[in-house]
Amino acid sequence: MEAIQKTISPFLSSNITADSVSTYLSGCISYLQQHPDFDSFNRLHFLTQLALPLQRHFGKLVTDLQLDLNTTDGVLNYKAADIFSPDALNLQAFPGGKNYSNTALVQLGKQLFFEPGLSGNNKVSCVTCHDPAKHFTDGLPKSLTIDGHSHVARNAASLLYAGYQYGQFWDGRAKSVEEQVKTVLNNEQEMNGGEIVISALLARKTYYKIVLDSIFPASIDSINITEKVAMALAAYVRTLNFRNGRFDQYLQGNATVLTTHEIDGFNLFMGKAQCGTCHFAPLFNGLTPPLYNLSELEVLGTTSTDNLLKPELDSDAGRIRIFPISYYDKAFKTPTVRNTSATGPYMHNGAFKTLEAVIEFYNKGGAVGMGLSLPNQTLSARPLNLSKEEVSDIISFLHTLEDKIPNQGPVTFSTK
Repeated sequence: MEAIQKTISPFLSSNITADSVSTYLSGCISYLQQHPDFDSFNRLHFLTQLALPLQRHFGKLVTDLQLDLNTTDGVLNYKAADIFSPDALNLQAFPGGKNYSNTALVQLGKQLFFEPGLSGNNKVSCVTCHDPAKHFTDGLPKSLTIDGHSHVARNAASLLYAGYQYGQFWDGRAKSVEEQVKTVLNNEQEMNGGEIVISALLARKTYYKIVLDSIFPASIDSINITEKVAMALAAYVRTLNFRNGRFDQYLQGNATVLTTHEIDGFNLFMGKAQCGTCHFAPLFNGLTPPLYNLSELEVLGTTSTDNLLKPELDSDAGRIRIFPISYYDKAFKTPTVRNTSATGPYMHNGAFKTLEAVIEFYNKGGAVGMGLSLPNQTLSARPLNLSKEEVSDIISFLHTLEDKIPNQGPVTFSTK
């Protein structure tokens, strides 16, 4: 803050906005000096009363003085009020994000999301594993395969905020939502669909073909049917960013919507519990600031069950199967904790049934903290020493990140 103050000092006497910037900047520095203790620092007060107002006024000052210089390749929207504004991150800057603005494509994707005809047995749709009523998960440790008799290798993560990532799937192997969708459509255990199945669907339900032809001109021959369907589904998935939880309402000015325990939980999450060192604001996922140009993976040493009295490492090797270097052994993507209160069970293997168990795993320092051997663990092995009350407060805060899901029923197209 002092460095910023010195750097922008030539501009702090230019207008009324500059006076506000100077006032909030001095206020930030003063508050930081008066509250130096890491664990007891009231981060939410600092954010809402000082840092975010500073950002809002500073952004206006930059605009007024025509000093705009976006160094994030368009990922950050400098016109947004602050980093917690719903439009702070530009969705179109993420892989495939430009399709998000095509309304017709989004509506088609929404219809196809509920369409069992995309699967080889005409029984399974996207909603089978990503149910809007369950915050776009299925509530199972691992989803059932298409035959209904076995399970896939990993937990079905929620699709909420999936568009704000540079890698999809738990191991980050897909570089866009489109690529992820195509992988699932063609996977024999999941949808078992693909070009032949989709072509048969379009022959039966001609309104899909009519809509596709209206979106994709006949001159575009290089895009096959599976890719077009994947683009539509991905466009719909990118709309699943609601940002309407009570925490968001609080940051937007509703000071009565959070309890003292929930506020304490946020301060613990970002402070003593160190959750915020991997689950970065504002989306609380692995999208790393300040440039937000990388989706982070971590090695936690997730156990095979949530019995932490007899811990055993999960056998899933993670990202090393994609990139065979030791750093990626048992590495998995850091998901968002938005909506975790509604999307259990947890971890890539779905082995943790409750948030209490998840936090206790971190409280113990992951695998290494529990005495298991994992030389490349990126999670600190030092115990967090969180009390039961502190764990309860953190969970209370996580509940404030739960979105209210608007009606996501399928749309119906007119062929007239």
